[in-house]
Amino acid sequence: MTDTLSPDAQIVRDFLDASMKPDPVKAATYMSDDVVITFTDGAKYDHPSGTTAFNAARYKWVKKKFGQFDVAPGKDETVVYSVGTLYGEWPDGTSFEGNRYVDRFVIRNGKIIKMDVWNESAERILVRQGIRA
Repeated sequence: MTDTLSPDAQIVRDFLDASMKPDPVKAATYMSDDVVITFTDGAKYDHPSGTTAFNAARYKWVKKKFGQFDVAPGKDETVVYSVGTLYGEWPDGTSFEGNRYVDRFVIRNGKIIKMDVWNESAERILVRQGIRA
């Protein structure tokens, strides 16, 4: 059985699909011109190309395995959470999977106006470097 996503959750899903290709130009079509993207390191970007460059430096490649999309509709804006795991390869070619993530999106008038990104990559990097058990 396939779950049908709400229109706002579908915008997020389509954005994430474009982001994972990666196709930051197509991903930007789902975002407002004044979008604010806050990434895992606290850096702020105004276009998906910023996060694509960040990911290119952190991973050889990375994809998302979607878990759930939680939708909280509001009067003028809707908040959509995408929860799941990351999988891919570190720059040295070592595979990883099961890296939990939460992305929070604010949607207004059919466009993403805000995106906040959290995942466990930094902690996993510390473990790989022997800094953390």
